[in-house]
Amino acid sequence: MSVAKVILQPRKARPFFGRHPWVLDSAIGQIEGEPRDGDEVELFTVEGQFVARGLFNSASRIRVRLYTWQADQPLDETFWRQRLESAVRLRKILGHLQPEGAERLVFSEADGLSGLIVDRYRDYLAIEFTSLGMALRQELLVGLLAELLRPRGMVLRSERGAARGEGAMPPQGPCWGQPPDGPVFITEHGVRYGVDVCEGQKTGFFLDQRENRLAAARYMHGRRLLDVCCYSGGFALVCALRGEAREVLAIDTSARAIALARANAELNGVANVRFETADAFSYLPELAAEGQRFDAVILDPPKFAQRRESLEAALRAYYQLNRMALDLLAPDGVLVTCSCSGYVSREDLLHVLAEVAQRSGRTIQVLEQRGAAPDHPTSASCLESEYLKCFICRVE
Repeated sequence: MSVAKVILQPRKARPFFGRHPWVLDSAIGQIEGEPRDGDEVELFTVEGQFVARGLFNSASRIRVRLYTWQADQPLDETFWRQRLESAVRLRKILGHLQPEGAERLVFSEADGLSGLIVDRYRDYLAIEFTSLGMALRQELLVGLLAELLRPRGMVLRSERGAARGEGAMPPQGPCWGQPPDGPVFITEHGVRYGVDVCEGQKTGFFLDQRENRLAAARYMHGRRLLDVCCYSGGFALVCALRGEAREVLAIDTSARAIALARANAELNGVANVRFETADAFSYLPELAAEGQRFDAVILDPPKFAQRRESLEAALRAYYQLNRMALDLLAPDGVLVTCSCSGYVSREDLLHVLAEVAQRSGRTIQVLEQRGAAPDHPTSASCLESEYLKCFICRVE
């Protein structure tokens, strides 16, 4: 079947021969044909050389998302099945897909499926569409996932800002099978968590921090810990149960998250963790004024930089949060500081720590530089898929 052709501007083809999947509107010279939003298109150089096939969206700054660099490979059911099978195969290699576990099954560009995220929580799948082209193929993709994984039910989740950047997107809610009628209980590192798959933050749980939770716990033996932006208790409970922290105070601005965290603590019989609903930027100075001191502080804040234009403000927020943490840290304390903002680079976060060290007069030693769990791989062709930074530090 004939498809429309998207012709690049002169000297704009190199990133796409390098398999970067995002063709921005500024790279396009002309369009031959009249593709509708979501239609398959072919990408060509101005000299007429084929580059790749992708999905078109006139409403998005990412005008074309690329999926295959083979001229004779249409984006049909066979193609999407093969891509999903490859993604699931990786998680099997990683040793995931355990009956009581959870993992990210599909990670958008990193799995060659730009605009699609799929997380598994036991017998349920949470699906996010972050591109219109993939959302328009919802019925096909949900059917393939049902065939490959045979879940009990699937739930559509919506990413904040996706509709603004892509156009009309499907509403959040059940999309296949029987939705969960309450929390879905998973086990990670021997700790049980109830996950709100239908309405919890992200798709219900911060799966990308899986290995970082265990890494942080190794430094927590006998320590008094402050866990900031704790959500449903991921770091706090692993540090208490696996890390043998002496005492944990965990805070989050969301009362709903704190209620879930307390339920998770009760589920695991944990008595030395206290959860409080509080805003970090006002509560941490209060703790410092009271003379409170902690042997360890974990900072896992939300995405401060939603857009490139907000980077400067985000860096100020990271500085302020880390500076307040040092005011609470005892000598030889452990600081675990994270950023999930893709626009904030690893170097940016290191520069923040350098400024914090300078202004506080304290030495910060970075012991470990970590990223997302392996089920959130980074595509070498799309470095934007590396977004999570986690530094474990000693503060003298």
